[in-house]
Amino acid sequence: MRRIYFDHGGTTKPRAEVVKAMKPFFSEKFGNPSSLHSFGREAAEALEHSRNVFAKLLGCSADEIYFTSGGSESNNLAIKGLAFAREKKHIITTPIEHHCIVDAVGWLKERGYKITELPVDKYGLVDPRDVEKAITGDTLLVSVMFANNEVGTVEPIEEIARICTKHNVPFHTDAVQAFTKVPIDVRKLGVDMLSLSAHKIYGPKGVGLLYVRKGISLEPLMHGGGQERGLRSGTENVPGIVGFARAAELACKEMRPEMKRQARLRDKLIAGMLKVPNTWLNGHPAKRLPNNVNVGFAFIEGESLILHLDGKGIAASTGSACSSKSLEPSHVLLAMGQKHEEAHGSLRVTIGRETTGAEVKYFLNELPKIVSKLRQISPFKREYG
Repeated sequence: MRRIYFDHGGTTKPRAEVVKAMKPFFSEKFGNPSSLHSFGREAAEALEHSRNVFAKLLGCSADEIYFTSGGSESNNLAIKGLAFAREKKHIITTPIEHHCIVDAVGWLKERGYKITELPVDKYGLVDPRDVEKAITGDTLLVSVMFANNEVGTVEPIEEIARICTKHNVPFHTDAVQAFTKVPIDVRKLGVDMLSLSAHKIYGPKGVGLLYVRKGISLEPLMHGGGQERGLRSGTENVPGIVGFARAAELACKEMRPEMKRQARLRDKLIAGMLKVPNTWLNGHPAKRLPNNVNVGFAFIEGESLILHLDGKGIAASTGSACSSKSLEPSHVLLAMGQKHEEAHGSLRVTIGRETTGAEVKYFLNELPKIVSKLRQISPFKREYG
């Protein structure tokens, strides 16, 4: 049976070039970058080379890059690190953030912080005017994700950043899904902090980074040897960081043509999926990532659709129970105004650099048959008929 991977928003397969770049740092170049001997210096040089790679790609200084274990740690460090460093107690965010941000601000709320969740429209878009209205003299931070991981909507980050700068409020964005899918220059955008993760861009799992603009002080969440200039203690994951940098170099080099190619496949998927009766597109029709498709199907549940697609060799995801491992529907779709039964019927298809037109054709041939079969046994069958 053929196997097709349409879950690149969940994780990606490390590229052969990435694995090749990492391999020496598991064997002959295994030194601790904090050590003074030649083995340590060799590892330290690789670490700083990787830091410089990201500085060039993001348009910042190397000493504004801090390596972490991934997007979740980067987001927690940005939010809690700033909260612990300052006396202000008000955080502005959105209800459609990744769970690591939702839970981090929820944790702070339990400890006396005031949290403002900005409304989003039916496409998942934040209105920058709402950001400005929400800012008070006690506002510690604004955190709005660059592009939503479920529905692919790209937020007006530059406009929000200008408002935050105007009011002298630090602005953080979770760019884990957006990086290498859309151009990102932290200086041009005007963001103060930005989170990235390696395994979303064909790099290894377990490594990420946080960009922190000079002048923004954070309290460390981890204490120990003082690595990462005192902000993130713990021996650096040198093989992972080297692989992350190599993945970023390759993806950024290929970004422009890949954006166009993937957008064409995305649009073909959307058109084909919406031919199925009683379906709708989740997320903005134009302001969305080039590789993200999220469609809602009436009268069936997303987890059933995922399992039947898997039976045909197709890996995709949903915002409902199968992906979240809970009985709750997607918090993103609920925030966008959908009913529980609507939100339960979502299917996310995220394509990648190896996705082909033939795979899209196979998927679009199998999907209607699966949807029809599930609707025939659906408890909503009478309503559908």
